[in-house]
Amino acid sequence: MTDIKAGVNQLFLREEELRTGMELLFYAYREFTAEPDEILAKIGFGRAHHRVIYFVGRHPRITVSELLGILRITKQSLSRVLGELVRQGYIDQTTGVRDRRQRLLELTEKGVELERELSETQRQRIARAYRMAGAEAVQGFRKVMMGMLDEEDRAKFAPPGEARLAAVKR
Repeated sequence: MTDIKAGVNQLFLREEELRTGMELLFYAYREFTAEPDEILAKIGFGRAHHRVIYFVGRHPRITVSELLGILRITKQSLSRVLGELVRQGYIDQTTGVRDRRQRLLELTEKGVELERELSETQRQRIARAYRMAGAEAVQGFRKVMMGMLDEEDRAKFAPPGEARLAAVKR
């Protein structure tokens, strides 16, 4: 018996389609970051500052070590950016209760406001694209994006029950 999937048209895997997908990612990223880049430039910050502010905002009391794991940058790079954000009052840094070596990070009110300002146009852009594409396309987009992640990062986006199962299997 023949495999039905073998007969499925896979034109999307041709070189030109793959290159078009890559190009679309570059263009989309350019548009996604353009407005926040303008806001950041006015205060002397760059994209690294934005990423730190975003993830500290998403994960209050995140440790420096956990943030390094998400960003996959050097300690030296993070130290420079984080130092500026702390000195200018965007992030508070406290010592861990159980482990005094830990540094826990949290946005200040000023940091929350900046994160909101930076993310608002991005949320609007994604919401507009999602509405235009429809639910089925959004699910397809999510599958494509998940497929681009490594296994460790994919597990972070699994539904809670599946994430626990993946952690047990390790």
